[in-house]
Amino acid sequence: MPPRAMSEGAPTGELSPERRRAVLRQSWSVGIATGLYGVSFGALSVAAGLNLWQTQALSALMFTGGSQFALVGIVGTGGLAAAPAAIATATMLSIRNGLYALSTRRFLLTGAAHTPVVRTAAAAHLTIDESSAVGLAQPEPQAARLGFWHTGVAVFLFWNLMTLVGALAGSVIGDPATWGLDGAAVAAFLALLWPRLKAADARLTAAVATVLALVMVPFVPAGVPVLIAAVAAVVIGIRGGTTGRLADPPDPRTDGDPIP
Repeated sequence: MPPRAMSEGAPTGELSPERRRAVLRQSWSVGIATGLYGVSFGALSVAAGLNLWQTQALSALMFTGGSQFALVGIVGTGGLAAAPAAIATATMLSIRNGLYALSTRRFLLTGAAHTPVVRTAAAAHLTIDESSAVGLAQPEPQAARLGFWHTGVAVFLFWNLMTLVGALAGSVIGDPATWGLDGAAVAAFLALLWPRLKAADARLTAAVATVLALVMVPFVPAGVPVLIAAVAAVVIGIRGGTTGRLADPPDPRTDGDPIP
């Protein structure tokens, strides 16, 4: 959707009411759609052996869906013995949020001589795929800030709410696979990855990492194949001079990125 011009009555440097409503509509629609995936995480987490409070703590404190799914998936497969691999995998997946911050800081810090520590910490916690995508998609700094904050807050609220719903329902519905909730995590990862595979080197990197992970599954503990594939992807990217498409923040208008 192309940006709309500011109305004549809007003060210079401020968004028109129409433009503001458009950004808010986009932010909260993305937040609600993303939050629904929290049901899948809550159910899978309980099925993996985590209790309700541990599950909620992951959503509230870790708050990066891809890392959360990876952690509970590895713990559920390998138990406590897989904890180091689970932590390492979750950490590697969350590094992308730090890369997003390099782009979002240009509009979050625009015109600010000093940013309060609390505000900086909140921005860091809410820097996820969706908030970065909505913020970076806006041409005006004011709209970018508005989109970032509202998307981040919306995802946080609905993700944690639906995590609670999924965790409470997990003990009732039994095996998440019966309802297809285990497949939701896989579908979410594919939806996150697919739009990034536009360049030939990105497709080659993904193919090599996937094959390597599958080959290593019978020989190494749970979670380690993911780490090996991630390291291989990084090495290929460095040696091949990748174009950086895999690191581009998603555009919610076209990509449909589902995970925080």
